[in-house]
Amino acid sequence: MEHSHPLARHPLEDRPLRIGMLAPIAWRVPPRAYGPWERVVSLLTEGLVAVGAEVTLYATQDAVTAARLSAVVPTPYEETPGMDVKVWEGLHLAHAFGDADRVDVMHNHADFLPLMFASLVATPTVTTIHGFSGEAILPAYTAYADRVHFVSISDADRSPDLPYVATVYHGIDLSEFTFQPRAEEPPYLAFLGRIHPDKGAADAIRVARAAGLPLRMAGIIHDRAYFEREVEPHLGGDITFLGSVGPPERDRLLGGAAALLHLIHFDEPFGLSVLEAMACGTPVIAYGRGSMRELIEDGVSGLVVGSKADAVAAVAAVAHIDRAAVRNRAATFSVARMVDAYLRVYHRLIHARISS
Repeated sequence: MEHSHPLARHPLEDRPLRIGMLAPIAWRVPPRAYGPWERVVSLLTEGLVAVGAEVTLYATQDAVTAARLSAVVPTPYEETPGMDVKVWEGLHLAHAFGDADRVDVMHNHADFLPLMFASLVATPTVTTIHGFSGEAILPAYTAYADRVHFVSISDADRSPDLPYVATVYHGIDLSEFTFQPRAEEPPYLAFLGRIHPDKGAADAIRVARAAGLPLRMAGIIHDRAYFEREVEPHLGGDITFLGSVGPPERDRLLGGAAALLHLIHFDEPFGLSVLEAMACGTPVIAYGRGSMRELIEDGVSGLVVGSKADAVAAVAAVAHIDRAAVRNRAATFSVARMVDAYLRVYHRLIHARISS
């Protein structure tokens, strides 16, 4: 244990707080490469263990954690061709909530299906909503809004139809990212994210070309037709696609870049890659949708723009941004801050249950 946190103990009993951490089963915890929800689960789980909480992680059997691992799913479904997702998700959730009376709080990171299970147990359940895949899933949340407690990951991602107990920003482990006081020479721009229209890969290519700089791209291909139409024809020479990258390659890609292009076409719920670039000292050029103005301090850790023309102009402007100030901005989104915020949520729910 690195240090103890007073809220890592039960408010009425002289023992550690017992937390059930319910992870998705799409990717391993922690992810080998892509897997933003699983990455947050891993950072939070290890952070809670480090401050003295007793955490049971419900994930796949290949998960790596200092917590107690309780798992019935052999491997992640995105890494296991032919796996029946519905079968294993059902078994995963039934296993976790079958343990509900052994924990003080169940913390759900696995989207809306666990809400149905949570409604059947007395243990308070907090659900971090990592983003809505569409309006069609909202009824699954509103149906259980009086029995499950919701946390948003940014103020921008709050639905007016749901009650929330808190907004808790994701944290990152700064030790995973190497601060680079200057960009590589010759300079290049970076794109890190799903290859999908939402993430603006095509915009990044056009902006990089207009700015006269090479672009290095990384991420999983989430929309094959989009990749073949908007990205693949441009590859070669000044546009490079690295595929899905693990932590070491991600660190090198982000740290060496003059800027990260995050020209999104949707209301981004959070944006881990934005913080990860900033942790390397690399400023971010982003469209001001979703959470971007909550993460990026405009003019300090990057530039929030409204058009491709503005983004092209911003490429030259970010050269004057102090990369140490960019890193300092990222440091405010620490794992310790995230752990503290969630411990306060857990205590609030336990006190509410005791007084009810």
